[in-house]
Amino acid sequence: MSDSDDGGTVVRIVAPFGRDADSIAAVLANAGLKPHIAPGLEVLASQLDDRTGLVVVTQEAVARDSEALLQALQQQPAWSDIPFILLRSARSYRRSTREPLLPGSINVVEMDRPLGSMSLLSAVQGALRARAKQFVVRDQVTALADGRAALARSESELRLIADAMPVLIAFVDHALCFRFANKAYESWFELATGDVIGRHVREVIGEPVWQQRRPAMEAALAGREAVFEIVWPHRVYGRRDCEVRYSPRRDADGRIDGFHVFVTDITAAKLALASSQQHAHALEAMVAERTRELEAQMAAREASDAALRQSQKMEAIGQLTGGIAHDFNNMLTGILSALDIVRLRLDMGRVDDLERFLDTATASAQRAAALTQRLLAFSRRQSLDARPVEINTLLVSVQHLLHSTLGEAVRIRAEPSPLPLHATLDANQFESALLNLAINARDAMPHGGDLTLRASAVSVRQGQYTAVPAGDYAMVAVADTGAGMAPEVVERAFEPFFTTKPIGKGTGLGMSMVYGFMQQSGGHIAIESSLGEGTTVLLFIPLSEAVAEDEPAPSQPIRRGAGQSILVVEDDEQVRMLVTVVLEDLGYHAQVVGGADAAIPILASAQTIDLLVTDVGLPGLNGRQLAEIARQSRPALPILFMTGYAEKAQERAAFLDEGMAMIAKPFLLDEFSMAVRTAMPGGA
Repeated sequence: MSDSDDGGTVVRIVAPFGRDADSIAAVLANAGLKPHIAPGLEVLASQLDDRTGLVVVTQEAVARDSEALLQALQQQPAWSDIPFILLRSARSYRRSTREPLLPGSINVVEMDRPLGSMSLLSAVQGALRARAKQFVVRDQVTALADGRAALARSESELRLIADAMPVLIAFVDHALCFRFANKAYESWFELATGDVIGRHVREVIGEPVWQQRRPAMEAALAGREAVFEIVWPHRVYGRRDCEVRYSPRRDADGRIDGFHVFVTDITAAKLALASSQQHAHALEAMVAERTRELEAQMAAREASDAALRQSQKMEAIGQLTGGIAHDFNNMLTGILSALDIVRLRLDMGRVDDLERFLDTATASAQRAAALTQRLLAFSRRQSLDARPVEINTLLVSVQHLLHSTLGEAVRIRAEPSPLPLHATLDANQFESALLNLAINARDAMPHGGDLTLRASAVSVRQGQYTAVPAGDYAMVAVADTGAGMAPEVVERAFEPFFTTKPIGKGTGLGMSMVYGFMQQSGGHIAIESSLGEGTTVLLFIPLSEAVAEDEPAPSQPIRRGAGQSILVVEDDEQVRMLVTVVLEDLGYHAQVVGGADAAIPILASAQTIDLLVTDVGLPGLNGRQLAEIARQSRPALPILFMTGYAEKAQERAAFLDEGMAMIAKPFLLDEFSMAVRTAMPGGA
């Protein structure tokens, strides 16, 4: 049997004659106990440690010298009293003259032999239970000692901190006696701290001051904090201006058991305030003198933090402007070069094959428009048409777009939630976000792989995901089996123009657009990825109540205008020219002005106006303010807003009233003409 057993569980046996020791050990082992046989008392004495639960010893063993055993037992800790079971031989004495074989100081139970195994087991188990209680006492004593030591350390630290403070700090009990005072009392009252403790407040601060402060102290003992200023005479400085605070303290039962005293020297502040009106330069010198130490401590850290913030800001601005310049220069090259070729051929009288160059210019312009839209999405300034949607329906519908975009090498699987997931989103922008994530997943799987779109309702715990608050969400997970991302790449994934793709293979705006869209929609985004183990992008969308879907409006036939009067308000000269041309070509009468100031007199006149078309971002009064003015005199006037970027037009449902519509710049002229016809009364 090993000596490495746990504390208080080993039964040590000393029975030197015959097979007594083996018989006792067998009985105990069969009962699941841990016997250990010692050849004699001297060996036993060396084995008496915390693993020992009790000792079973025979009369024959103690007949020999037991001095070593007694010495070992005397060295036990105070909590320990190892129990002994002494097995006496019935033939070795007369019962009437039975004498104790072990000293009375030993915790011993004597039992007569012959002894049944059940009796022995009962006695052993009882002794082990008693021994176990000793270990409980030991643990309690140890915990108490540790607690007292920790409390002593805490009190010592508190004393060091309080003594280092240039503030009077004390605690006064309900009897108005000091129970704690810091070292500042020595310099303020010329009393040792030990002379303050236990004394009544009156004895420390003097009778006159006591009478002045007594109402405030009584208020503190009644549970009301008292704060006031005093002038305190000082033997060196003449006087001190002080702020005194009495803060009530409550015991575990909520009763006021005294109050804390905090007295702060505000002389410097008072002097600075008094002299600021007449001696500004002297005030600056005083403040500089009194704050020099603090400035010395903080200067290095502030300089370091400022440099780091400036470096990060300039890096972000440089990355952003560099990315925009790179992409826009490519797009402008396509537009300008194509238009120059068209102009050159028109000058030469060649009109064949012009469509190819016009298509190139249009494609470049559309790429620039898409880049601008992504920038607005990242900055959370795009105009969203948020409506009630069901996430599972969007997830299924976007599969067809993904199949045609990603190719056959990517296996797409959608896993809708078993329960409906209702939210309020701009469905088109949400599908665009999923498309961006899917394209990133495809690029991470150059040899093909699996793309899974999974929707579910989740309850996020606090701290479960970085930057995702606790709450209930509809979660859409976009998971791929691609190369995965390193932690430093994950950390920068949402930065604009950050990309790991080769030059020309990606703008680095896809993830930042998704991030901006989720933030603007009240949602959140997280990434789970490891190199070689694929990537999962998690979109957390706030849930909303189910709303009955509106029936789609029946399509109206598109008709040309019939001379209806349209007032156009646009500050950009080129846009004004193009809008005027398309409206007149469609058969409308267009009156175009450059700002709200020119439009207000027209709107206030008796002139017929069938539609107001206005840019949102006008100089002076913006388009929405102009619409409010127009509705005052023309409450039924239809209004079509044009917006390239307007901070207050990000959420269309909140921006538009009845009879108002919006079209986002840049737009194709056929899109604009469709918006005008739709906004007209009766669909024009």
